[in-house]
Amino acid sequence: MALQIVFFSIFFFVSFTIAQGVRTLNVRNYGAIVDGRTDDKKAFLRAWNDACYQNGGSIVYIPKGVYMVGSVEFAGPCRGPIMFLISGDLKAPIGPYSNVEKWIGFQHVNNLIVKGGGTLDGQGPSAWPYNKCQKTNNCDPLPISIKFDFVTNSRIESIRSVNSKNVHLAIYGCNNVNVSKVDLLAPADSPNTDGIKISRSADIRITNSRIRTGDDCIAIISGSSNIDVSYVYCGPGHGISIGSLGKYKNEENVNGVTVRKCTLNGTDNGVRIKSWESPYAITASKFLFQDIFMENVRNPIIVDQTYCPHSPCNQETASYVQIQDVTYRNIWGTSSSQVAVSFECSKKFPCKNIVMTDVNLAIVGGEGPLKSSCSYVKGRSFGRQNPPPCF
Repeated sequence: MALQIVFFSIFFFVSFTIAQGVRTLNVRNYGAIVDGRTDDKKAFLRAWNDACYQNGGSIVYIPKGVYMVGSVEFAGPCRGPIMFLISGDLKAPIGPYSNVEKWIGFQHVNNLIVKGGGTLDGQGPSAWPYNKCQKTNNCDPLPISIKFDFVTNSRIESIRSVNSKNVHLAIYGCNNVNVSKVDLLAPADSPNTDGIKISRSADIRITNSRIRTGDDCIAIISGSSNIDVSYVYCGPGHGISIGSLGKYKNEENVNGVTVRKCTLNGTDNGVRIKSWESPYAITASKFLFQDIFMENVRNPIIVDQTYCPHSPCNQETASYVQIQDVTYRNIWGTSSSQVAVSFECSKKFPCKNIVMTDVNLAIVGGEGPLKSSCSYVKGRSFGRQNPPPCF
């Protein structure tokens, strides 16, 4: 059903374009100055508002050139489908400018297409030295480069994001969104630069993309369901993660995540599920990791229910996140550490129904046998297993 909605949305936009002609709104005609220094936020907003309030389809067009744009929100609901066509390069303001959640945002929009082959330059090096969130929970996060809130039946494709101050691309409260052919790039040591972060969203598909960054390539967190990730190259970075979970009250269950036909190269982790040791109870279930190639990955398969990247850590209670119904199938490649498979599950709610089929990993350099490590996990294995399973 979700796939039918996407096809219908695309068909509707194309049919409308052919039948009636879509109005194209060039931001230069609204006063945008292509010098990379003048803030073009107002020009972009004027073009968006004209598109949003017009009956029928519209294209907001950003032609080639370099534009500096301050923090901006493109809000709906709108009267027709909109294509936001970024052919130029957008630059964020220099510096941290904290207390701003996002640099570019889309909110409450249906039938949106964001594409064009342009680049979003978050100017991260000017802000990363001010990032305190790696060392303490009491911090003001730097802005996300581009965020989609409550966006439905939409596509994001052929966009490049470099040097985000924080997360490159965030999806919150969205339904039926396709992300494809995105290229997300930041140095391996850049702080908190997750590639794609998904929360409280359903029917999200990510495919044919390349993510090289300083944090999780993809992070799927509270309230997400029916997420499909395929043909993604990840590395450097912290891998593809479900979580972290259980840190806050009122988190929601995560279920129905598939990660398939992906490559992880030189990452800290491969496929990871992580939760905090806290009393906030949710369920994380129905995950499939299949046909995944690991190259020189430190922790190829890892479940960490004692996750705490910085103090203070609450180790007085076990994690109340119940992880269950997880399948790992046809995973191969190389590990840079001897412990290639690690299940450190909750002593309060042990992992259950973990299934491993045809896992074939080797250690980089061939020094010593690979190992598996298990705590509080119930599972079974089939087919070839290297390292030998610990359940």
